[in-house]
Amino acid sequence: MSSRSISRVCAVLAAGAALATATALPATAATAPHSPVTFGAIQYDSPGKDDGSQRSLNAEWVTVTNTGRSSVNLKGWTLSDRSHHVYTFGAFTLGGHNSVRVHTGIGRNTRSDVYQDRRAYVWNNAGDTATLRDSHSRVIATRTWGRR
Repeated sequence: MSSRSISRVCAVLAAGAALATATALPATAATAPHSPVTFGAIQYDSPGKDDGSQRSLNAEWVTVTNTGRSSVNLKGWTLSDRSHHVYTFGAFTLGGHNSVRVHTGIGRNTRSDVYQDRRAYVWNNAGDTATLRDSHSRVIATRTWGRR
């Protein structure tokens, strides 16, 4: 066998060993499955004076966007901030290539807008992190702004 052939055989064996090692990792080492759901625009600083009115609270929102073609059932998914304010989606299906705005205040849910029904602001203007988790508590998306 020539040295070139031996090199090729060694390369094939090394690649096979690497593949076998990678597939032998425990399931807990796996990351969250790829999801077409992500964050769109976020309005964390309600325009105008923060006066605590429902109008002002509802001008603070996070957009959740489905970039895929198929609908995604968001029931049991959560949206949270660094201070552990948590909004849990009820029965809600996000259509393919659609978005929903999650408003902080009180309102009537529609296909494009849902409300956390809070009477106080959630998102810190100076800095915060929005985290979206699926119904199995796996992190699907995060977005951070401002100071940490």
